[in-house]
Amino acid sequence: MGRIHQKGKAGAAKAYITRSSAVKKLQCSLADFRRLCILKGIFPREPKNKRKANKGSSAPTSFYYAKDIAYLAHEPVLKRLREHKAFAKKLSRALGRGEWSSAKSLEDNKPVYRLDHIIKERYPTFVDALRDIDDALCMVFLFASLPSGQRLPPDLIENCARLSAEWQLYVMHTNSLRKSFLSIKGVYYQAEAMDQTITWLVPYQFTQNIPSDVDVRVMLTFLELYQTLLGFVFFKLYTDAGLVYPPPLDVKKYEAAAGVGAFSLQETGRSSSSTNPKHKTVEIDGRTVSGKDVRQIIKNIAASEEDSEMDSSSHVVQHSPAASQEEDFVLHPSKHTETDASLPTYKSLETLPKPLSTTLFSPYTFFLSREISRPIFEFIIRSFGGRVGWPASSGDGSPINMDDLSITHVIIDRPMPPIALSVQEKEQRSRRKYVQPQWIVDCINAGKILLEEPYTQGQTLPPHLSPFGELEGAYDPTTAINNGSQLEEEDSESEDQKAEDVDENGDRHDLKSSLKNVIEDSSALRTAELAAEVAGVDYDAFKKEVGKLERKKAEEQPVNAVEEDDMNKMMMSNKKRKLYEKMRHSQKKKESERIVLEAKRKAIMKQKKRDGKH
Repeated sequence: MGRIHQKGKAGAAKAYITRSSAVKKLQCSLADFRRLCILKGIFPREPKNKRKANKGSSAPTSFYYAKDIAYLAHEPVLKRLREHKAFAKKLSRALGRGEWSSAKSLEDNKPVYRLDHIIKERYPTFVDALRDIDDALCMVFLFASLPSGQRLPPDLIENCARLSAEWQLYVMHTNSLRKSFLSIKGVYYQAEAMDQTITWLVPYQFTQNIPSDVDVRVMLTFLELYQTLLGFVFFKLYTDAGLVYPPPLDVKKYEAAAGVGAFSLQETGRSSSSTNPKHKTVEIDGRTVSGKDVRQIIKNIAASEEDSEMDSSSHVVQHSPAASQEEDFVLHPSKHTETDASLPTYKSLETLPKPLSTTLFSPYTFFLSREISRPIFEFIIRSFGGRVGWPASSGDGSPINMDDLSITHVIIDRPMPPIALSVQEKEQRSRRKYVQPQWIVDCINAGKILLEEPYTQGQTLPPHLSPFGELEGAYDPTTAINNGSQLEEEDSESEDQKAEDVDENGDRHDLKSSLKNVIEDSSALRTAELAAEVAGVDYDAFKKEVGKLERKKAEEQPVNAVEEDDMNKMMMSNKKRKLYEKMRHSQKKKESERIVLEAKRKAIMKQKKRDGKH
């Protein structure tokens, strides 16, 4: 006789538990339960059959794994939360009775909890923690820019500002910054630390307000975890770089708005002894090669770029005449394997392409005008080896002043002065380049120093594109710059063929390119109609061209192509079919947007050419 299964004791009803049942089982409040789930990384689950998981009930609710809730029952933080609840009751009773000495004693022995064990549980290795600091950095930089108040204590804001400054100091010291992008939301940065790519967002320095509909308690719980995580990560990074953590802070400079300049980096007093493997040296063919040189070259392999323009004199290793001979390893046949692998030598690694130069701005000295956001561009310039100064109105601690003769570039973001310049100002402008701040970011994204003429003061800036990669088929405004001569030739040919004011053949060519891939979509046709209206094409000519393309496509397309597509959709599941239709819709929408932007670009270029002729 088989086992008799009781209803609600096996299957999904046993594997899942509702939130209300979990709160009753843990004997804690809903707020404490949410805090525990955030700290431990436990989130709601979606069972395949909600009715079975809820023991026959169809009421909407949240489900958790029963094993996760059992795991929470033994959490030390839960014990501390219960102790804090008892402490709050005792303190309230003591204050109500006027027992001030007892209340002070309770306050001094207030129960606190630490999250060190949670960090060790969630991130077994340091690389795991380093990969997960993107959100932590975004949250810390956000709270560092918020004003303190009733919901945000001042010490919390100061701690976030300290952590953000420590991260910027490390990136500047190690030259780890790789990309940056000035967006509407803020400034995106991307850095490399221990071969891990880290991207974070920093808001602009505007007055921030906390919306009333935002649950700050949830964000503070995440911030509590992120602060502990960043403390672990920064200690490891600073220690590996040979720096003292935390970096000492100069209070006077900090109060004078010196920013990251108020912190000073100090190296640890480690002596170079034979016990330290970092300073081991080996003599190969008459030259001394240290382990640091080998690690640096191996690190350069992963970050190799084709546009690198590093000078050969930047190598640490000094080449001698005997160094031209490559050291060869003698390969001995292994007893366990039959295949031999070719081992790379130091010279073969050295001849590989060099990475992007992290000292791009080292030959230059910059001065930031008062309207430039100093924390943003000071961080970017110093991360690439440049010297930077700023006026006293932007904060204390500037290493150079405006009259310094070593200044090569002035970053300015205001129009040209309407009044005539003095002789001294003209002489000063002849020795320096006055460029707009976008030039700095475009240079590091391009990996080289760009020409200053398109970015000079008062000029219309070129398009500022995201360096993090976009989807294929998106509109690229740089094609108008790269292929400008080709477009001008096409426009000149169409202008020569004009009879009075409209070139019908040229308009048909534009319509064909606009309606090439979107003839079957009604929304895309509407977009193409708007593009034709922007280009100045007559509506009758547009409809005529649409009819021609439809007939041509009907002739070229097989009769059963649509039926075959429908059959393929019928073979898909409902979930996959909806996902496929969403993908097709997004592709068509993106293509229609690209067509509209290209049509606008062509219309603008034609108008400019006509204005130039007149």
